[in-house]
Amino acid sequence: MDRWHHIHKVVVVGLGITGLSVVNYLRKYQPQVAVQVIDTRQSPPGLELLDSRIPRCIGDWQLDWLLSADLVVTNPGIALATPQIQQVRDANIPVVGDVELFAWHVDKPVIAITGSNGKSTVTDLTGVLANASGIKTAVGGNIGVPALDLLQEDAELYVLELSSFQLETTQHLSVVAAAFLNLSEDHMDRYISMDDYREAKQRIFLHADTAVYNADDPTTQPDTAVANRLSFGLHHPADYTLAEHHHTSYLCAHGQPVLPAADLRLVGMHNIANVLTVLALLDAAGVSYQSGLDALKSYTGLTHRCQLVADNQGIIWVNDSKATNVASTEAALSGLHLKGTLYLLVGGVGKGADFSPLADYFKALPLKLCCFGRDGKQFLALHPSAEYFDSIENIIQIIRPQLQAGDMVMLSPACASFDQFRSFMHRGDVFTELARRYA
Repeated sequence: MDRWHHIHKVVVVGLGITGLSVVNYLRKYQPQVAVQVIDTRQSPPGLELLDSRIPRCIGDWQLDWLLSADLVVTNPGIALATPQIQQVRDANIPVVGDVELFAWHVDKPVIAITGSNGKSTVTDLTGVLANASGIKTAVGGNIGVPALDLLQEDAELYVLELSSFQLETTQHLSVVAAAFLNLSEDHMDRYISMDDYREAKQRIFLHADTAVYNADDPTTQPDTAVANRLSFGLHHPADYTLAEHHHTSYLCAHGQPVLPAADLRLVGMHNIANVLTVLALLDAAGVSYQSGLDALKSYTGLTHRCQLVADNQGIIWVNDSKATNVASTEAALSGLHLKGTLYLLVGGVGKGADFSPLADYFKALPLKLCCFGRDGKQFLALHPSAEYFDSIENIIQIIRPQLQAGDMVMLSPACASFDQFRSFMHRGDVFTELARRYA
């Protein structure tokens, strides 16, 4: 079906990496279409890379362009409830996102992943394991490379991370397997309710051959009819789970052992669940991953997400700087198994959060709590071991002589970084450099 037959004029709303990828795609694959660009920001990112011949309206809406378009392609950051976009929809002009254009074009199998937490790790690891298994796989979407740019790669399989915002404007994405990992409160400035947010995530199952859902989170079960369903989970019966075989804990698929859990270098039970999801997705896509298991064993995680950055003399150093809220730190600590003491670095800018839910996690661990940053003193009452330090460097210098084999040093701050660092990435890089220097 040629969806472009009646489309002569396209307005792209929002520049940045995604908007530029849409413009470049249209110029390359649909050169017969007239393209116009609108961005209400005064200095939108990517403006200097936009072909000077393309008409643009910067710093304001150009409503007459929108209402004379055959198709409007909007950036995921722009809510469909925006009055100008609502006027377009009321005029029966289709409003889509870049992933919908990808769906119209792609002719190879696609795996798609969504969820409130963990989707970047699952997406990345799915690509790593598929490539290691001999399937040429392109990875992108909400992580790294925009979906349309992936079409330039000679891929046999595409793996996409999709946000709820992207799914709102996607109607026709057919996937061999789709995963909905979990649901927790987020983006409540965009959604009316949690049900509204969940409904957007559920769109990932619209045209899925297999739905992969979390047996431990009922909200992830597909609402729509899907030909096949696979579950992963750690606490409820699931197709992909942990089980004991010969006194050893294994990751299992349909009751069959795949890999001893101890062979993974990933840290935290949430990452065990992430790996189980990857196995389910690849099985659903028909990818035989047995030959790629060495890549899975050596995978240390995405940068700044429970990333193993040093392991020396039995002392493990973990960079989880991406944990900028309480829920992320809870995930990092949940089910953590230690031979020695956990030296946990917390603090920064708390954004008004209530840190008290962490106290139960702290109580369950052999812990030394190391607090730093603007709001670090708010953690002091949560554990008897808590101590306040001026900086991350000060913490590492003082604890280094105490560290022994079996100990873990983890940066999982539960706070934003902009009191002492440029970004959470900068914070994680500083920790990683110190870890490697002192390891």
